[in-house]
Amino acid sequence: MDEPRWLTDEQQQAWRQVIEVLVRVPAALEAQLQRDAGLTHMGYLVLMTLSERSDRRLSMSNLAKRASASLSRLSHVVARLEEKGWVQRERDAADGRVQIAVLTDAGWEKVVESAPGHAEAVQQLIFDRLTPGQARQLAKVAEALLETPLEVRSRPVSR
Repeated sequence: MDEPRWLTDEQQQAWRQVIEVLVRVPAALEAQLQRDAGLTHMGYLVLMTLSERSDRRLSMSNLAKRASASLSRLSHVVARLEEKGWVQRERDAADGRVQIAVLTDAGWEKVVESAPGHAEAVQQLIFDRLTPGQARQLAKVAEALLETPLEVRSRPVSR
């Protein structure tokens, strides 16, 4: 059996800091959006993604991919956004099996109203703390991590 690939001390320190960022930043963004806009972070991401489309429409499956969410989770989020009148679902005229999420005018207004506060939160939490060079490095690191699908191959556990 292969020996486990333990993290070096340097890797362990870096990994623990990454974990802390992965926990603290989304929690802070979630709190800001809840407080200032009455939105979850995922709800905002859905509205924002639809707002960037010229027709404000996207199939639920494509929206799930863009939001990095399961179709089931996305359906729950969209249902809550529908209750508020910000999104509506329609059947695709060309393929009745496909559901399309559509940003309503009220949803557009919600994005326009919410975006400045969210952008300010991202500035404060991330970019105000980095030099321009570090921001470019962050983009390169994120690109490298997302270059291939994020999945872990199983390794037999040695006992």
